[in-house]
Amino acid sequence: QGMATPRKAEIPLGVMKVLDPRQLKPDNTETERILTVLDETIVKLEITRLILRIIGILERYAKMLGPEITSSLLEHQKLSMELQQLLSSPGDEKSRIAVEQQLKRSLRNILRLFLANPLLYHGLKYEVRLRESAADVFIKAFVEFRDFTLERLLTSPEEEKEKIRFMEDISLQVEKNTEIISALQEELAAAIQTRDEEIKRKDETIENLKTSIENLAKGCKAEIQQIKMEAEKQQKEDEEASQDRCSRLKQDIQRLRAHYNALVLKHRASEMVLRKEKCKTEREIQKWVQKYDTDMSEKQAAYEELQAAHKEEKEQLAVLLEKHALLQQEYAEIQEERRLLKEKEEEAARLQARRNQAATCIQAYWKGYLVRSIYKSKLKKAKGKGKGKGKGK
Repeated sequence: QGMATPRKAEIPLGVMKVLDPRQLKPDNTETERILTVLDETIVKLEITRLILRIIGILERYAKMLGPEITSSLLEHQKLSMELQQLLSSPGDEKSRIAVEQQLKRSLRNILRLFLANPLLYHGLKYEVRLRESAADVFIKAFVEFRDFTLERLLTSPEEEKEKIRFMEDISLQVEKNTEIISALQEELAAAIQTRDEEIKRKDETIENLKTSIENLAKGCKAEIQQIKMEAEKQQKEDEEASQDRCSRLKQDIQRLRAHYNALVLKHRASEMVLRKEKCKTEREIQKWVQKYDTDMSEKQAAYEELQAAHKEEKEQLAVLLEKHALLQQEYAEIQEERRLLKEKEEEAARLQARRNQAATCIQAYWKGYLVRSIYKSKLKKAKGKGKGKGKGK
């Protein structure tokens, strides 16, 4: 949606005069006299404000002011101090009134001297730096009163009505533009809310993935720890059982050897039988050792399988961490897109402001063009009427 095209309303000449104070010019002697009195009053107010500042630094501008104005200002300063003393210690009312009258006459005399030398006043106005005070507010209000008085003196009832109608048209147009801007702002707020909700959903997904990864890592770590503990326990039990078997076998070997020696000493004839029994016993020992080696190989294979599973789970954990890094990168990209979108919105706002300013300038030029066109058409009509009368004669 775009801005509505403004209605091309013709601006009456009387309204243009009221809107543009530069076109207001006195049209009779009484108006000129009123304006002269008001302008002189404004100048006197500005001079009075300037006098208060100059008195404080009179030595600096004594040569520029001249002896007459300087002496008048000194006398005025003296009267001001005397009046302040009388006001601080009330009692002699007649003396205070007399000093006030002298102070007023002194001020009128100083104003007369400055008005007689306008170049001096203008020079001091741009030379002396004045601080802002309540007098500035009063002077500004008086200037506005002068402009308002001029406007009221030069505005006829018909022009006042035209001005009111024109301002009503402008108010209606402003209301329409305000409604359009409100609708656009609502659409923008809805779009921003939708985008924020989508970003919030993505953030929640990222948080859930983080939680699942952390839980998986904790579970894998606990399971690996438990497997290690069981393997160590089983290995310890196997070692103890093997040591017991070895000790028993050693005892049997010692017993058999003792029995063998006894038999050799006792029965030489039964040596072969005893050798066979010895070989049989050695084969049994070898069988037990082989069985022990087989059991240990099986345990080693089971341990290697567990180690391979642990390695595979570590690889899966690495893959999950890579996915987490990608999600982090996507989150950073989302943040960057959000920042770019914000910059685009700010740029759009600045562009809209420039467009509004340009539209205002175009409307102003268009209004001027309409006024000039109306004025030219009226002049042509007036010339045509004059030529028609000349031909009739």
